[in-house]
Amino acid sequence: MKKFNFRKVLDGLTASSPVGSSGGGSGSGAGGGSVHPGGTAGAAGTPREEIQETLTSDYFQICKTVRHGFPYLPTALAFDPVQKILAIGTRTGAIRILGRPGVDCYCQHESGAAVLQLQFLINEGALVSACADDALHLWNLRQKRPAVLHSLKFNRERITYCHLPFQSKWLYVGTERGNTHIVNIESFILSGYVIMWNKAIELSTKTHPGPVVHLSDSPRDEGKLLIGYENGTIVFWDLRSKRADLRAYYDEAIHSVAWHHEGKQFMCSHSDGSLTLWNLKSPNRPFQTTIPHGKVQRDGKKPESCKPILKVEYKTCKNSEPFVIFSGGLSYDKPCRRPSLTIMHGKAITVLEMDHPIVDFLTLCETPYPNEFQEPYAVVVLLEKDLIVVDLTQSNFPIFENPYPIDIHESPVTCTEYFADCPPDLIPVLYSVGAKHKKQGYSNKEWPISGGAWNLGAQTYPEIIITGHADGSVKFWDASAITLQMLYKLKTSKVFEKQKVGEGKATAEIVEEDPFAIQMMYWCPESRIFCVAGVSAYVIVYKFSKHEVNTEIASLEVRLQCEVEDIITPEPETNPPFPDASSQLPSLKSLSGSTNTVACEGTMKDSIPCLSVKARPVRMPPGYQADLVIQLVWVDGEPPQQITSLAVNSAYGLVAFGNCNGLAVVDFMQKTVLLSMGTLDLYGSSDPYQRQPRSPRKSRQFAADNFCMRGLSNFYPDLTKRIRTSYQSLTELSDSPVSLELERCKSPTSENRENSFSRSRSSSVSSIDRDSKEAITALYFMESFARKNDSAVSSCLWVGTGLGMVIILSLNLPASDDLRQSEPVVVSPSGTVLTLKGAVLTFACLDCMGTLTHRPYEVWRDPHSADDGDKTRKRKLVMHSPSSSQDMGDHQFAVICSEKQAKVFSLPSQTCLYVHNITETSFLLRADVVTLCNSVCLACFCANGHIMTLSLPSLRPLLDINYLPVTDMRIARTFCFTNEGQALYLSSPTEIQRLTYSQEMCDNLQDMLGDLFTPVETPEAQNRGFLKGLFGGSGQAFDREELFGEATAGKASRSLAQHIPGSGGIEGVRGAAGGVIGDLTRARIALDERGQKLGELDERTASMMASAEAFSKHAHEVMLKYKDKKWYQF
Repeated sequence: MKKFNFRKVLDGLTASSPVGSSGGGSGSGAGGGSVHPGGTAGAAGTPREEIQETLTSDYFQICKTVRHGFPYLPTALAFDPVQKILAIGTRTGAIRILGRPGVDCYCQHESGAAVLQLQFLINEGALVSACADDALHLWNLRQKRPAVLHSLKFNRERITYCHLPFQSKWLYVGTERGNTHIVNIESFILSGYVIMWNKAIELSTKTHPGPVVHLSDSPRDEGKLLIGYENGTIVFWDLRSKRADLRAYYDEAIHSVAWHHEGKQFMCSHSDGSLTLWNLKSPNRPFQTTIPHGKVQRDGKKPESCKPILKVEYKTCKNSEPFVIFSGGLSYDKPCRRPSLTIMHGKAITVLEMDHPIVDFLTLCETPYPNEFQEPYAVVVLLEKDLIVVDLTQSNFPIFENPYPIDIHESPVTCTEYFADCPPDLIPVLYSVGAKHKKQGYSNKEWPISGGAWNLGAQTYPEIIITGHADGSVKFWDASAITLQMLYKLKTSKVFEKQKVGEGKATAEIVEEDPFAIQMMYWCPESRIFCVAGVSAYVIVYKFSKHEVNTEIASLEVRLQCEVEDIITPEPETNPPFPDASSQLPSLKSLSGSTNTVACEGTMKDSIPCLSVKARPVRMPPGYQADLVIQLVWVDGEPPQQITSLAVNSAYGLVAFGNCNGLAVVDFMQKTVLLSMGTLDLYGSSDPYQRQPRSPRKSRQFAADNFCMRGLSNFYPDLTKRIRTSYQSLTELSDSPVSLELERCKSPTSENRENSFSRSRSSSVSSIDRDSKEAITALYFMESFARKNDSAVSSCLWVGTGLGMVIILSLNLPASDDLRQSEPVVVSPSGTVLTLKGAVLTFACLDCMGTLTHRPYEVWRDPHSADDGDKTRKRKLVMHSPSSSQDMGDHQFAVICSEKQAKVFSLPSQTCLYVHNITETSFLLRADVVTLCNSVCLACFCANGHIMTLSLPSLRPLLDINYLPVTDMRIARTFCFTNEGQALYLSSPTEIQRLTYSQEMCDNLQDMLGDLFTPVETPEAQNRGFLKGLFGGSGQAFDREELFGEATAGKASRSLAQHIPGSGGIEGVRGAAGGVIGDLTRARIALDERGQKLGELDERTASMMASAEAFSKHAHEVMLKYKDKKWYQF
């Protein structure tokens, strides 16, 4: 545990102050970065004390915890009917395994090849996956994080279909060449038994039958294998005699085959939308052919063809007609019809229309045995972007309410926020207001995918994730104990009028699609104030209430522009942007768009907001209710620029936001605009750089041509968002097509980064001339020392810009709460300007003991409570937190992090105590000051994929791990850290990946994860009865081992497939407890013990042999002694 002495620093001896270790170049020493104003201002009289830092590198470790959401680009589906767990494979090589709520496991094939098919070893705790790179993998599910036990890579043939019979250890593998191979699941080695395509078909057939599209053994006789070929050929192969028992031909391609449980009939689905039913006794032609969705011709001809039926399942019931369920097969004359699942039950045909294309479906049945009545009770339908389960036990086929958080992507996620260790009453409160909006009409049955086991674990603090979406909706999620459950959904678009079709240009919107997309969110959990910034340049402030209210929505319009005169030498001192306090209010009022309206010249738009707020009273249900809408307006034909920073403070009653033009501060209690000013004007006489401003016309041209904004199209390639010129995509600014999008967007609002001041702080003044716009990138309200000579903290707004400048604004609030609604709030410059390298990302404040100071907040009270007494109206403010340290001391530490470096300043002396150059070649995407193990640190995520943590206040590197390269703007946009060592990002358009950087959580993760495998007895097979056993099946038992084993079938060609042993995992070897895989693993574990026992056995055998020899010798002597004696002599 290291102690850092600030004595010399606080005495003003900056030359010998401790230095944060840095991988960078110059400026790594204390005070090495520019500190403005002043040089080494001393802190005379400051108490000499030591701050003890408790965090060391041993507290940190990176590991993924859990992945939430719908599997991205799904391709395959499997279900274990005994364990009742579901597996979904994806195009990216991922497998998601789902059980009861809380049991959700993600695993990834190293190759990244698409998953073609999944097969459970039913009730064995194992799964076989077949991938597009022609590899088979055996996954061990008897551990909390599944691992590959074996892999088998086919070299000369492509895998097209796999089938594993129930309770068999031999896997049938069909290939593109039409051959069928057999794999031993225990050893994952090919058998020498092969069914060649030319042996399966008739010798007279001149054409190749095509790839194998189906394999299944007969429910009646395991020794018979049904092989379906793509061209319509069906072969019923006798495995014992190695010949075809029968062959059937159909003139349409086969897509799937399904057996009747008695094994006498099977059904095929075809490419012309037809279903054919075949009888094994008369294989010459199908005894029934139907085109379920085909129109019947009047002249009695065959019904017209339909779209292919991609899959059919034929499930029997003991007490009712069988179910025939299939996907596809719709008529061609309805091109706009949605993808459908058809359920045929007797004469009733039900068509269930889906919102997305069907990838696969499975019918869930009561028995795992294929030769019994199946008794189907549900259908799991995997769609491209959804998973639904249909209840077959009710005639109207309702769907089950899905307990998984698979609707994260209901509208594309545009931003995320993560809050760990938030107030415990928030989750039940949000759930109570969200539960009232739940849909009705779900099945009343229990969710059928109920396998696995999950417990709460040791982690008990509440966590909330907030996601903002492209349609303007915001979702609050309970993320406690590595689960995810939706609490509450807020629709921000409801405050605006609906836009009519074709009215886009008339309403002056910036973004043609998704004008309500959420760009930024700010939430204060203690006061329950919530604020969003939308892509159409607006801010909405929400307050939480448990009561429904019907009221009008207050709105303000703000003009925010960068007016620069075309002059040669600017003299900012002669025209201070902040008037004195006496003239403050009227002059600031004139900046409000509602009072400053310029007449339009011709078609030039001016003072027009992008969207129209509802003017009539609006019914607001319990939950978050809009308190104020603030909209930026068009200025002289130039659209408002998107908002790049946002901060709210409930204690002050203020909301601040900025963009590339400037800063606005609004009093949401009095509903007035306090400040609306260009960034350059904020400096006043404190601007340390001489700038060469441009004329307004040139400025507008610059913005239109080079403005770099993260439009939605950059996060979501699958969406065709059309962002206008001022929001052009990042790649259009790139000189080289190979360069990453991120390289051109080093901060949320940097314009032309080649000319950016943040590229190098030592840039000449000419670089500033080329970059006259300076975006506001970070805002922070806090109680702080605004000036060098301050003796007490005051209310401040810290402003960070894209050029690394930090400006502190003083907030003069009314002295008493009674005057807060009537007296004006005055915003004035403090004159303090600090500098960093790169765009400013985040601020934080530590007290004199090094403890993180919480922002001031107002304790939540219901704004529409029925009790109107004085006690309820009185605001309760918490200005300093933790409350135990009311005396803030006479100094504090300001932590400022930019995209290039972090600095810690001592206030009020403004001495730079520590500076750490985080990266020279890359840039930070996210930085947060977080608490961990009752201490505090700075967590950073870099564009080169590194996750770093730095101690506070000394900025010692504690962790630096190359976690993942940022290949997608989605990751950059959604990555966020929170307290207790947690973080998340959007790993795909449909999935949230959570991770931890805490060693303690990594150690406890095993206890928190769910168990995929639980010991369950396999149901007993039904007694078939004497007559069925005598006449219903084959007379002899089928021994696959004897037929496929090496002794009989020989070895397969080594060049055909390569066996690759998997990692398996120690835990898996220990955890395997029964069944086929259990026998194998137990045998491996026992090898050492057997070796020892064999040695002991040898010794015992030797001693027994010696004793036997002695006995034999003694017996021989006795025999010789009595050999010549008669019987009567004995």
